[in-house]
Amino acid sequence: MPASRTTLRRSLAAAAALPLLIGALASCGYGSQAKNDEKKVAAEGEKLSADKVRLGYFPNLTHATALVGDEQGIIQKELGGTRLEVSTFNAGPSEIEALNADSIDIGFIGPSPAINGYVKSKGKNLRIIGGSASGGVKLVVNPDKIKTLDDLKGKRIATPQHGNTQDVAFLNWISEKGWKVDAESGKGDVSVVRTDNKVTPNAYTSGSIDGAWVPEPTASKLVTEGAKVLLDESALWPDKKFVITNIIVSQKFLAEHPDVVEAVLRGSVKTNEWINANPDKAKASANAKLKELSGKPLGDKVIDAAWPSIRFTDDPLAATLQAQADHAVKAGLLKQPDLTGIYDLKPLNKVLKAAGRPEVADAGLGVK
Repeated sequence: MPASRTTLRRSLAAAAALPLLIGALASCGYGSQAKNDEKKVAAEGEKLSADKVRLGYFPNLTHATALVGDEQGIIQKELGGTRLEVSTFNAGPSEIEALNADSIDIGFIGPSPAINGYVKSKGKNLRIIGGSASGGVKLVVNPDKIKTLDDLKGKRIATPQHGNTQDVAFLNWISEKGWKVDAESGKGDVSVVRTDNKVTPNAYTSGSIDGAWVPEPTASKLVTEGAKVLLDESALWPDKKFVITNIIVSQKFLAEHPDVVEAVLRGSVKTNEWINANPDKAKASANAKLKELSGKPLGDKVIDAAWPSIRFTDDPLAATLQAQADHAVKAGLLKQPDLTGIYDLKPLNKVLKAAGRPEVADAGLGVK
């Protein structure tokens, strides 16, 4: 039965506000959650229109473009004398908050936080300027309790955060099965348990959850604890492609420093090219950066299982962003949004054209 306008409004507020509250409680503000990373690669050469650019991303394999581009110095090289400053985040809402507070200029981020941030600001805070990754999300379960997809009914399945990208995807999948779950409480035919990725493996081993719909490397960490992959989300999408990581920029920074934005995008494009040409070296580079950021690299079994499921792409796969927004509306987490103008792909297409590469499309959601 369709949700009322009032219910959808409340759902939108909850979807936007609750993750921000959780992030604030967990980190005492985005400033303490972000970890400033002093670049080893020096800023050399001619300075662009800004002294520095502040880049945000997650210490997560689905953000490997940023991990590798940073670790290898590829992005800094494109910036020349303009200094790259990096901050890392554990959740999309806190990164959006940092962008809104002018604490970062550009960020790698998932589709749902980008959509929520754009809608909440009435289209005034950010633009999506490029893609980074597709895939890398799996449903992993306790094989003793769950052997088929139908067995999920009545079980407790974790997602990373209320209203986040995987939460929306799982709620949409549940709806398409004809099952009912309250999007706010997570209660229903399946119990959706919102659990931080950091603690999901412990929740699984303790038996408090029966499985999880999560990104890599969390999915592969669960597999090392005895879980089995029951579904790769890519199988649910046309051509097995869907956006998992975008590149966003504050509209103010884009307007004032287009040359810097283009340089970061050149770095991203060259990084993805290097990753795809050198998968083993790229995997090692990403893991080296994770070790630098967290103090501990991923185990070989985890990263070897996780890496092949992620596709690194400059294409933001804009049509799949609209589909994910539609899924959030259907789940009752979002009022029907107008996403027109969320993309500005002109800088990326300029970079791609200069590299002799085909342009990418914005699915009619580009800035006019």
